[in-house]
Amino acid sequence: MSMENHGHQEHHGSQEHHGDHDEHHHEESFVSKYIFSMDHKTISRQFLVTAVIMATFAMIMSMLFRLQLAWPSHHFAFINWILGDKMGKDGVLEPGMYMALVTIHGTVMVFMVLTGGLSGTFSNLLIPYQIGARDMASGFLNMLSYWFFFLSSAVMMASFFIETGPASGGWTVYPPLSALPQAMDGSKLGMTFWLVSMTLFIVSSLLGGLNYIITILNLRTKGMTMTRLPLTIWAFFVTAILGVLSFPVLLSAALLLIFDRSFGTSFYLSDIYIGGQALEQTGGSPILYQHLFWFLGHPEVYIIILPALGLTSEIISVNARKPIFGYRAMIGSIMAIGFLSFIVWGHHMFITGMNPFLGSVFVFTTLLIAIPSAVKAFNYITTLWKGNIRFTPAMLFAIGLVSTFISGGLTGIILADSALDIPIHDTYFVVAHFHIVMGVSAILGMLAGVYHWFPKMFLRHMNKKLGYVHFWLTFVSAYGVFFPMHFLGLAGVPRRYYSNTAFPMFDNLIDINILITCFAILGGLAQLIFLFNFFYSMFRGPKSEQNPWNANTLEWTTPMAHTHGNWPGALPVVHRWPYDYSKPGKELDYVPQTVPLAEGEVDGGGHH
Repeated sequence: MSMENHGHQEHHGSQEHHGDHDEHHHEESFVSKYIFSMDHKTISRQFLVTAVIMATFAMIMSMLFRLQLAWPSHHFAFINWILGDKMGKDGVLEPGMYMALVTIHGTVMVFMVLTGGLSGTFSNLLIPYQIGARDMASGFLNMLSYWFFFLSSAVMMASFFIETGPASGGWTVYPPLSALPQAMDGSKLGMTFWLVSMTLFIVSSLLGGLNYIITILNLRTKGMTMTRLPLTIWAFFVTAILGVLSFPVLLSAALLLIFDRSFGTSFYLSDIYIGGQALEQTGGSPILYQHLFWFLGHPEVYIIILPALGLTSEIISVNARKPIFGYRAMIGSIMAIGFLSFIVWGHHMFITGMNPFLGSVFVFTTLLIAIPSAVKAFNYITTLWKGNIRFTPAMLFAIGLVSTFISGGLTGIILADSALDIPIHDTYFVVAHFHIVMGVSAILGMLAGVYHWFPKMFLRHMNKKLGYVHFWLTFVSAYGVFFPMHFLGLAGVPRRYYSNTAFPMFDNLIDINILITCFAILGGLAQLIFLFNFFYSMFRGPKSEQNPWNANTLEWTTPMAHTHGNWPGALPVVHRWPYDYSKPGKELDYVPQTVPLAEGEVDGGGHH
């Protein structure tokens, strides 16, 4: 604890008294400490390790279906070895299994890794630390949130071990394909597993989100006003609000789908013939499902990207040794993105036959969201401008995110315009756009966060040289995979197709698919470096010092050993905003939030 804190020990907040008395009396058992832990630090590590494992599975799936796209129907002995005779007969991926891999890869990445992994890990780690709280508002709900997440992941992966295989309707599982179990193998039990898994996941998200919101609003330490919060906390706050408002809509979509599948209702089923027989259920509309799904689905992409942008704000400011440029504009842009994300979902549905006037409304709101996104991009660049930059691995990943966020966002302007979107809808152009702007950006932000806060989570450092190798291989291969996909899309190659060999017009594009797959394999191998670095450093990495990055936020003032309640004795008192770097007249190039303001000094948040 730094010298400045000693004068403020007399302050006792509402959270002072619990947490100090119980830690001395009983040694926690392994089960209560690591399995049913209610400590935010342990729960964040549980989320992170689970997400890393799930991301590894999702990556292996993408390798398998990329091989099929590059070398259609080629015999790879190991595919049979991994998937068995039913799904990979003679070493060729079965068409149904191809679709299942695409479906589960998308679902796992979007929900388990980038929603659960990113928000679960860093909201849990940083919210209590950075606002000066002993723990989350409810440790018990926090623990439940992790276990529902774990169960959801387990059920999703378990669907690979049932006879008919996992769900295969694309990660959006549109009806009527997903609503008719008799349609194909991937609509049978695997689809039920998918729906159960998603239901468990939504419960986890709601428990976590409510907890995050209440903690940020109620448990800030003395002096921590909303305009002194780090931008990470603002991002988690708005993300949690988006989740609490939009996930229940996905739950309703899934429940109605379960009714249609199992109880003979027809919310989504209209006049359908299947196998020559007319279906008894009529009168529903599959478009209703799309409205419900995308009403979650669009806020969802911001639920994924906002935490990554929040982490990036902190990492860029710390490593550029400069205050973040336009702090209040950044808060405004986070809130604007959050609000606008709820009124743009129709841009996923331009080809459903919607009224062109309604389409033009969605075009307008979608283009509007480019403004706060651009504000964030400009503010990052301006923070980097003339900074005294330290290129740590975390900083490289954060700058990588700025790059992909801009280059992926530009293609969003094309897709936002209905006249331009209709011809390239459901082609590889769409896959390229959302993978770069949301997938790659969020992964880069998450990796930046892992490298930066690893010393706080595991009290050790990751290997820097391996971090550099990991960054460059990942960054180059990410662009190598997703940039060429734009050209496939503009040439009209549809997404999700098992093989395009039936269409002679695509014959000369097979080389692009081979190139993409080679980059995908390179990117996959790069993640092995990360996995080694991550798990090895957890136990054997060099020990960390108290504040390895010379940062200002409160998490670096807690003792090195993980204690229950975060700070022994009184909670820190906050006197300034978190971005006082390289301040004129100060001897050090950083001034922690706990240092009182000098006579006449104004902090960057505008406080006197």
